[in-house]
Amino acid sequence: MTTAAPRVAIVIVTYNSARDIDRALRSLADPPPATPHEILVVDNASADDTVTRVHASWPGVRLIASPSNLGFAAANNHGIRESSSELVLLLNPDTSVPRGAIDRLVARLDARPDVAIVGPRIVDGEGRAELSFGSMIAPLTELRQKVLVVGNDRGVRPIVSMVDRMTRRTRTVDWVSGACLLIRRADLEAAGLLDERFFLYTEDVDLCASVRRRGRTVLFAADVEIQHLRGRSAGATTAAAYRRSQLAFYEKHHPAWLPWLRAYLKVRGALPDNS
Repeated sequence: MTTAAPRVAIVIVTYNSARDIDRALRSLADPPPATPHEILVVDNASADDTVTRVHASWPGVRLIASPSNLGFAAANNHGIRESSSELVLLLNPDTSVPRGAIDRLVARLDARPDVAIVGPRIVDGEGRAELSFGSMIAPLTELRQKVLVVGNDRGVRPIVSMVDRMTRRTRTVDWVSGACLLIRRADLEAAGLLDERFFLYTEDVDLCASVRRRGRTVLFAADVEIQHLRGRSAGATTAAAYRRSQLAFYEKHHPAWLPWLRAYLKVRGALPDNS
């Protein structure tokens, strides 16, 4: 860990992440980014030994143990408020960051003053690309994204090839995944940090939308790659968590569509309780 004033605060929110967090922290330490940085782990009241493991094995990491599960957005905000660096990197605990990846993301921001947020190409444990960016969530774009993600996950060859091609080109996008998202603190604070009504899911899309409304740019950097063992950091969460965030997202961004979404979920038997 560098002794220089940190330029990047790396915020990792954990929840029952004991089997993943050592790997993630090791990837950040061997070797560490050249950019001066600090690492903050915010634990959401894990029932496993995540807190014990981080405390015992990673004394250089700032550990914040919440007595309750705050949710992903609120826990990230807690870590963000505990830091003061120029840049903030949101990172999932089930990731592995290769040598130089964070430095290259920082270089992208340095080269483009118009860019507020940059996200890398993300691959799974087998090296298959994830579709970690997209167009603003709306009924048709959400359907298209789901078809591509599900087809890619199931190994449908034409879709796998399409996703691989899509993730080979650096481009301006509407949003990038919060699994690994680098943002300027000035833009983050102008957006009001992450919206805490999103307990889990869609908070990254919402943050990017808030940034873009202020005339700033979101960039997908195809030449920077990290590995993500997607889904393992979610623990015991269910589809209901996604549906609650989906409903909150439509209420905020597409209120005219909200009654139709509620009706659709009710017909499918997927409307969360108290929603």
